[in-house]
Amino acid sequence: MRSFLVTLLFPLLTVLPSPVFALELAAKVLRVIDGDTLKIEVEGHNESVRLIGIDTPESKANAKALKDSARSGEELAAIVLQGKKAAAFARSLVRKGDVVRLETDVQQRDKYRRLLAYVYLRDGSMLNESIVRAGYASLMTIPPNVKHQERFLKAFRDARENHRGLWE
Repeated sequence: MRSFLVTLLFPLLTVLPSPVFALELAAKVLRVIDGDTLKIEVEGHNESVRLIGIDTPESKANAKALKDSARSGEELAAIVLQGKKAAAFARSLVRKGDVVRLETDVQQRDKYRRLLAYVYLRDGSMLNESIVRAGYASLMTIPPNVKHQERFLKAFRDARENHRGLWE
């Protein structure tokens, strides 16, 4: 029944900008794009998934990395190196072929049409939170997707206070 419902609803997800209902979907990981973005297959469709609530440094010298460098005063090369570390950490947790569970929030797509999700690993842990707790991401809360905001804040503070990941 769930598969049938998802099959019926999936075309709606690609048309509607922001459905107001949350979904839980099983998906297969195709690859980790960077520290906060995955390519997945769900119900026969390939999707880019942006992890809700977190932001990792860019792993390539692009426009956002340049903007982050100008804003923070950090060298572009340092930001890209941090981004590569964040991506490597994400790849250590999730690999091609892994089956994950996606949980959406109020807004299901961003302006780039990426699916916005909390990603749960086979052991039940949340990938988004694990990346923050290990110190490889900052918080990026964008309402209305605030379901796990406090959980992420606690993980972020823990990482900073214990000098993990990017906060060493």
